[in-house]
Amino acid sequence: MIDAALSHLAGQLNEHLRRRFQVDEDLAVLSNLHELNGSLVPLVANKLVLFLAGVERDSMAHRAGNAPGLSPTPALQSPAPVYLNLLLMCAANFSGSNYPEALKFLSGAISFFQSHPVLDHQNSPGMHEGLERLILNIENLSSSEMHSLWGIHSGRYLPSVLYRVRMVSVEGSHIEVRLPRVQQIDTRGLS
Repeated sequence: MIDAALSHLAGQLNEHLRRRFQVDEDLAVLSNLHELNGSLVPLVANKLVLFLAGVERDSMAHRAGNAPGLSPTPALQSPAPVYLNLLLMCAANFSGSNYPEALKFLSGAISFFQSHPVLDHQNSPGMHEGLERLILNIENLSSSEMHSLWGIHSGRYLPSVLYRVRMVSVEGSHIEVRLPRVQQIDTRGLS
């Protein structure tokens, strides 16, 4: 589901940027900045690069219906889904004289996500059926956190914004437990 969520966000952002700036090419790409050998990925030059900066378990997600309960018929129980927060970096990788373009396209991305903070099946056709909705919030980083993050990813800062993408769930696909049907409740010793 992580790939579906980030691919969908990149696609929606590209549609917006193509309309806003009247261009035919994709301006945003979902990619690493660097290859494993340290060289720059060729397709990220003069693009907004979206990449996964981290994954967290959403410990605040309160979901009903996942706890096992009593059922009059035998029930199958699957593992509860895990709710994730994805840290999505949107970085403008433009060089030299293209620096003003970097700022223009980064502003365009922020404008899009600010005007579409929630993407669901109603306002975002084509969203993967395994995703209910994606909620985007800008994350503020201190200077030291930003320095550490860019040290991990490339060693040099690019104009960028970090988003927390909430409500991505990854469900187990196998059945873990078969719950027996409740036949009778033993009330002895409850007085």
